[in-house]
Amino acid sequence: MTRTVMCRKYKEELEGLDKPPYPGAKGQEIYNTISKKAWTEWTNHQTMLINEKHLSLMDPSTREFLQQEMQKFMDGEDYEKAEGYVPPSK
Repeated sequence: MTRTVMCRKYKEELEGLDKPPYPGAKGQEIYNTISKKAWTEWTNHQTMLINEKHLSLMDPSTREFLQQEMQKFMDGEDYEKAEGYVPPSK
């Protein structure tokens, strides 16, 4: 049986994650409030930000930046996008 959550990003009941993506309270919060769909979209966007902006995950300020952008993304706020990026046409 599929676990569902009231997704914070999409404001509807959607399939939940299989397990918390991080250890601790932050991972549990994401597990309880973020859908698999929203998490997949975020991880794809995060990868694009890291690649396009040449970010280093060794840098603590980069990790803080990505955490802030994840919060904005999940809360439906205006979040950072890669300059000049044009999504592929369908």
